[in-house]
Amino acid sequence: MTETTIMIKDVPKEDRPRERLMKLGAAHLSNQEMLAILLGSGTREESVMALANRVLMHFEGLKLLSDATIEELTAIKGIGDAKGVLILSAIELGKRMNQYKPNDRYIIRSPEDGADYVMEEMRSLTQEHFVVLFLNTKNQIIHRQTIFIGSLNASIVHPREVFREAVKRSAASIIVAHNHPSGVRLQGA
Repeated sequence: MTETTIMIKDVPKEDRPRERLMKLGAAHLSNQEMLAILLGSGTREESVMALANRVLMHFEGLKLLSDATIEELTAIKGIGDAKGVLILSAIELGKRMNQYKPNDRYIIRSPEDGADYVMEEMRSLTQEHFVVLFLNTKNQIIHRQTIFIGSLNASIVHPREVFREAVKRSAASIIVAHNHPSGVRLQGA
């Protein structure tokens, strides 16, 4: 441990991430502090805050960290299997909570409502997905299904696959959606 390294035990108790979260709430903590809480401890040479900062810098922030693999995480000095699994579990839990829909059926009143329903999940996909929303007579979503997963820039779907599921679900109408993982929208698409 170098003299300039400040370990968490050396930080005043009220300034430590856990205590700040309990006092102020999670929304008042930085990404570094939140990750430090997840990690729980640093190494002999490095504080948990320094380790959390190094992980965030390695992944250039949260966006790339959200797609990290266990191998990428454990390649970072100070992140073993246990900490890597903890980080991946927290990321997945966050994704699931973000996608959670209450038991009340979502009603589609406009094209924007349909886009909002699928956007968050589809925006980070790396392959093209063809998704169908099946609606009842009140325009409530009764089912959502990915019908086909294509390549980076193509998705080929046969209508019978879409309509087979619509008939099976007794859907009154459907909405189809697909993403553009390349970020490029084709004219007319």
